[in-house]
Amino acid sequence: MSVRSVLSAALLGSAMISVPAFAQHQGHAMPAPAPAPTPAPAPGDPHAGHGMPAAPTTPAPDPADPHAGHVMPEQPATAEPIDPHAGHDMTGGPAAPADPMAGMDHSTMDHGMMDDAASASPGPAMETPPPPEVGSGPPRAADAIWGADAMRASREDLQRTHGDFPVFWFQGDRFETQVRDGREGYLWDLQGYYGGPTSRLWFKSEGEGTFGEPIEQAEVQALYARAIAPFWDLQAGVRQDLGGPDTTHAVIGVQGLSPYMFEVDAALFLSQRGDLTARIEGEVDQRITQRLIVQPRAEVNLSAQDIPRLGIGSGIDSVEVGVRLRYEFIREFAPYIGIEQSWRLGGSADYARARGEDSSVTNYLVGIRFWF
Repeated sequence: MSVRSVLSAALLGSAMISVPAFAQHQGHAMPAPAPAPTPAPAPGDPHAGHGMPAAPTTPAPDPADPHAGHVMPEQPATAEPIDPHAGHDMTGGPAAPADPMAGMDHSTMDHGMMDDAASASPGPAMETPPPPEVGSGPPRAADAIWGADAMRASREDLQRTHGDFPVFWFQGDRFETQVRDGREGYLWDLQGYYGGPTSRLWFKSEGEGTFGEPIEQAEVQALYARAIAPFWDLQAGVRQDLGGPDTTHAVIGVQGLSPYMFEVDAALFLSQRGDLTARIEGEVDQRITQRLIVQPRAEVNLSAQDIPRLGIGSGIDSVEVGVRLRYEFIREFAPYIGIEQSWRLGGSADYARARGEDSSVTNYLVGIRFWF
């Protein structure tokens, strides 16, 4: 080889070295390397299961490739690299939703109005209040248009529709056998009425005695009742005693339902001989179940004077306190058992001891309560 050929080859090689790498391979048909298999996700990898594009892998250099080891960029060096984790929450938890209030100026908002709106009733607000004339007219304004005679029949029909019609009711409040010191006795306490919601005719009967002996005491009352308040009636009438001395009483009293559901019956009695006595009864139903009911009951009898012929002393004549447990097979029929203690006090106790009777008696009760 001549010296000229050697120099030409050296100059050509130095020129190719000074040319950029990507220019040297322009026009070369470079076969694309085969994609590498995707490795299985490692346990605990926070990106396991993400559909992430596979990162390009560099194939092993081919010894026969004259360009082996050359780094060939596929885009200009000024392009921004692609972040494969863009949009992923790398803290390990779910991505937080966007705040809809972000960017709003909360300093201009009236939070007091928001609290009032949250606590306000959801019902519709009245657009206009009623006029002040409402309720100021006459109570029966229709009479001025149609006449009182024409409206009378309509009002009577309205009253009947709303309960102003006569009703009959009868109840055996106590119908029982009493066991005391080997002597069995009996007692009845019946009452009922016929009438409407505001006026009624009442009848009552009460008495007791010992089996095999005459009736110790018995009475019958006939009363007229008028409603004076919700659940309260004023009663007036007569009472006739059937057991013992024949005595007739004028009666005035009240009967009704006091607060806490106590049934109260209180009355004054004035006999034809001028003897003034009084009686107060009270009872209340306490439900254990829908059918099992406990009924405490108390009764107090008083007298304004001594009545020797009746064995009654002045002051508190007697006190009875008892409790009954009943089971309502149906609402109208309920057997019961119970216990009751009675005391005669003051002068009445002296009269009882003079007759050979105990002033304190305990009764065990078995009875039936019914109504229709």
